[in-house]
Amino acid sequence: MGDIDIAWCPGCGNFPILKILKQTLAELAIEPTNLVLVSGIGQAAKIPHYLRTNVFNGLHGRALPAATAIKAANPALTVIAESGDGDMYGEGGNHFLHTIRRNPDITNVVHDNMVYGLTKGQASPTSRIGFKTPVQVAGVFLEPFNPLAVAIALNASFVARAFAGDAEQTREILKGAIKHKGYALVDIFQPCPSFNKLNTYDWFKEHTYYLEDSHDPADRNEAFKRATEEDKFPLGIFYINNNKKTFEDNVGIYEEDQQPLYERKPDFEKLHNLIETFKVAD
Repeated sequence: MGDIDIAWCPGCGNFPILKILKQTLAELAIEPTNLVLVSGIGQAAKIPHYLRTNVFNGLHGRALPAATAIKAANPALTVIAESGDGDMYGEGGNHFLHTIRRNPDITNVVHDNMVYGLTKGQASPTSRIGFKTPVQVAGVFLEPFNPLAVAIALNASFVARAFAGDAEQTREILKGAIKHKGYALVDIFQPCPSFNKLNTYDWFKEHTYYLEDSHDPADRNEAFKRATEEDKFPLGIFYINNNKKTFEDNVGIYEEDQQPLYERKPDFEKLHNLIETFKVAD
């Protein structure tokens, strides 16, 4: 890292995720000039700061609309929206739902440590029932948000879960997500040693297992069933739907001469006619 000041605590699960992401991008031979990392606010949202590439670090919970727009403006780019469970599923929950519906060709990597780390340890949408924090002093009583089940219910085109402690498996899952054409969710379990003393590296090791080789990611019903397991959490690629058009396909971005939007000259006559159609008649 050289002289870069890393803002994470010792033992933070963001360190292995950063290393895994770097290795994944290198193995896929993605040029830094052809990559855009988009994030919101939080400890996980700092990850783009530690890579030499194009970065958009925006508002809390607002990474996905920015990522969708960037991909639409220049479909040749590899776009990765990467942030934490609070940022993506809490503040950004509405964008999470509708990005799945739009199906832009982006990868959505969520660092899921089941706590808000930047703001010092209150419960996040994925915190387990009974988890005690300085805010939830009697323990969390809300049902944890299940991002995989929600994504599969909305027919997301790629849904997976990984664990920061398993570098090799996580790299392979990320490779599949990045190469997939369409919206790809990768929820990555990671410990927060400062504010979550329950969901540690050992806890995740004891409470996870990998989907069998026989698991068919084309079987949506089975994928949903596996996504709802909680005694032990399955890891791997749950669901893939290769039959969905992307947002870019549906809005005609690939039409005409295949120029990206940022290179096209505006058609002022067409714009004027469009404005006229919305004018209220006298």
